[in-house]
Amino acid sequence: MPYEPPPELASLTLEEIAALAEAQGLPPVDQWQPQHSSDSLMRIAADGRWFHDGGEITRPAMVRAFSSLLWRDEAGQHWLVTPVEKQSIEVEDAAFIATDVVQQDGTLAFRLNTGDTVIAGPGHPIIARGDPDTPALYIGVRHGTEARLNRSTYGQLAEMALQNGEMAVTSQGMRFPLVPA
Repeated sequence: MPYEPPPELASLTLEEIAALAEAQGLPPVDQWQPQHSSDSLMRIAADGRWFHDGGEITRPAMVRAFSSLLWRDEAGQHWLVTPVEKQSIEVEDAAFIATDVVQQDGTLAFRLNTGDTVIAGPGHPIIARGDPDTPALYIGVRHGTEARLNRSTYGQLAEMALQNGEMAVTSQGMRFPLVPA
């Protein structure tokens, strides 16, 4: 079955975006407690590309499948988790890249490089890191993982913030500063 790319965020209502996020059908990796662990020999580069044993994974369906198994522990280590095994995976910056954002009815929705959608709010905070001169913005995705906003998405968000007269945005009633403290 061929891959159908997701529709553009700007063409969707907030209800349609929420339905897409809900319908992702992700495995319950947070409920699995595998006893065996190993190294996956995989790496997610800072630009969002995936590698296995030095070679780039170029099939988007493979990246989407692997990304659905990601979990990050309290120490910051990323894992690919199955019911029988968890494998460590090196992540240079963030597991995902946020590639687009839309604002509707006081809510911000993001598209990720995997095609997933995330709605910023209590369960998916926007986090500013770095320093005030060179901030980096992230959004919480799932199971402790995050997406770094790419340059154009950061620019879109900054433009929204400037319309409010401050370097902060709100989504689902929560205020998120875009400059690190």
